[in-house]
Amino acid sequence: MSDPVYAILLLLAFLAVLAVVRFFKTLDPELWLAAATPVLAGVVSGLFLRFLPAAHPAAIGIVLTIAALYVRLTGEESEPIDGMLLGACSGAAATAVLMTRGEHECRIIAECLAAGAITGYGVTFASLHVTDKLRQLVIDVVTAVIAIAAAFVPRFFPDERLTATVVAAIIPLITVIAAFKQWPDVRAELSHEASLGFIADADVRRTANPLLRLGGGGWADRKAHREFVRLANKIALRKRQQRNRPEEIARLYQLEIIKIRMQIQEMSRIDRAVLADQQMPSDTIAHGQ
Repeated sequence: MSDPVYAILLLLAFLAVLAVVRFFKTLDPELWLAAATPVLAGVVSGLFLRFLPAAHPAAIGIVLTIAALYVRLTGEESEPIDGMLLGACSGAAATAVLMTRGEHECRIIAECLAAGAITGYGVTFASLHVTDKLRQLVIDVVTAVIAIAAAFVPRFFPDERLTATVVAAIIPLITVIAAFKQWPDVRAELSHEASLGFIADADVRRTANPLLRLGGGGWADRKAHREFVRLANKIALRKRQQRNRPEEIARLYQLEIIKIRMQIQEMSRIDRAVLADQQMPSDTIAHGQ
């Protein structure tokens, strides 16, 4: 198999796996709606890099950092790992354009995916966890430097296919590891919500566990349960983000938390009512006998 064919298949496989791991992380099946702006930014970045004399790693790191800064304005990312995935989408889109050069296709995949993922993570981290504009700028600059360094790394490995494959595998793997790493924190936050009476104790484990939340959770409507899980996890995320924030921002987060609490309480009430209606006919027959 030639390098161009291998590179195309690897890029398609990477995008498919990316959609799967993002669903695993967020339970949101609509990756391409969230990724529309990052992909467009990646295509524009790829076109710009395509018309340079050479796709130098420094140019890749800088251009994809600018793309990530633009994507940050859309507000699709809820945490740095989400930003990493969307940044990888930008890197994949830029790769697709740069591959038309017809040279070092696999190395370009490794360079763009690594730089895109790093810029997406770093820029999102600065946006969500740093309030001071100057510090945000410093982190953005540091992110660009790290992205440039990451884009240089594949050039030190002679086997371009293996390097591209490893980079394409590491990004989804980091996402899965992050989901399990957050599990104890999410469970603690949701246990606190249960102690306040906003969610049922039985829903805590099924909502926090990265594997159990993929199922129906005993709900009548599987899709409704997934939406419940997304909202409950959003509460846990906002409560973590609320800490060490300025008072006015913390209040905004608290208002959002209150709104989501009302939503999940109503969803739980509706599901219990549906389950009760489904069980009623069998109960009636049993009493009749």
